[in-house]
Amino acid sequence: MQPSKLPILKFTPIFKSVLWGGKRIAQFKNMPPQGDHVGESWELSPMKGNESVVSEGPMKGRTLPELMISDGEEIMGKRLYANYGDKFPLLIKFIDSTDDLSIQVHPDDELAAKRHNSLGKTEMWFSVLPAEGAYLYAGFKKQITPEQFRAMVADNTIVDVLGKLYPKRGDMFFLPAGRVHSIGRGNFVLEIQEASDITYRIYDYDRRDAQGNPRQLHIEESVDSITYNDTEMTVDHFEPKAGEEIVMESCPFFTTTLMEIEGTTTLKLAERDSFSVVISTRGNAVLTAPDGSKTILNQGETVLVPASMESLDITASGDSCEIVTTYI
Repeated sequence: MQPSKLPILKFTPIFKSVLWGGKRIAQFKNMPPQGDHVGESWELSPMKGNESVVSEGPMKGRTLPELMISDGEEIMGKRLYANYGDKFPLLIKFIDSTDDLSIQVHPDDELAAKRHNSLGKTEMWFSVLPAEGAYLYAGFKKQITPEQFRAMVADNTIVDVLGKLYPKRGDMFFLPAGRVHSIGRGNFVLEIQEASDITYRIYDYDRRDAQGNPRQLHIEESVDSITYNDTEMTVDHFEPKAGEEIVMESCPFFTTTLMEIEGTTTLKLAERDSFSVVISTRGNAVLTAPDGSKTILNQGETVLVPASMESLDITASGDSCEIVTTYI
């Protein structure tokens, strides 16, 4: 592979104000307040209308989709570029919930392509700062039928059959397409997902908007999307180790790792044959590219390392920091 022409790419976060959001994302990032109800920070997004914009360096001001058109093969690597072309395949977010999100499900790639000409949505959550008593829902306590599902939505008992989990910091939750789920109040998670915004809302606690209207539900669309025998939801807990990459999840859509950095650790990226997304979930670091150029990675920041970059040195700015990476 030719030496990397592209630098490490840092983007401006896109903050989303929602009724269930809070103040913790800006606090976590050590930024000025961004509002009282910020529920999401879209860290890396190719989504139309929410395109990430490079925040610094020689590519400043360019959007991720623009870079994919001009430099897609260098960003993705030949293997992924042959598969995805100039469409960046992941969406990375931080989520802060001060109230319950709706109960929802996402279609798989096949159904999403047929219905929406879109990718489906398999995703994962890494619990970063759960409040005391935080909970979430994923999967079912027991197998149900589509008919039972419709009846439980109609009589407001669908929540009763969902698996309820109480996350601790360092817990990871894998959510394949078809798994019914919801982030409950008190969560602060890093979400890694396919680049899709297709969500079927199943139940929203009969909440109303400012005009008194209920939010739109997608019951019939959900029926064909749900995995009804999904009763084996497990929680995986990870403690980072100094200088060692621990694989938290590996599926066809992403591989996500966790590591502690004390001093300097070198990531050998060439064998990935993929872009690498690097996120600090605790502490600050300095990233050094093979050409010696340096990028500051503060707590709560996300960068995109092009596939053409064969290695990356990560140096903790203090005693240590915690780094999550994801690639395909």
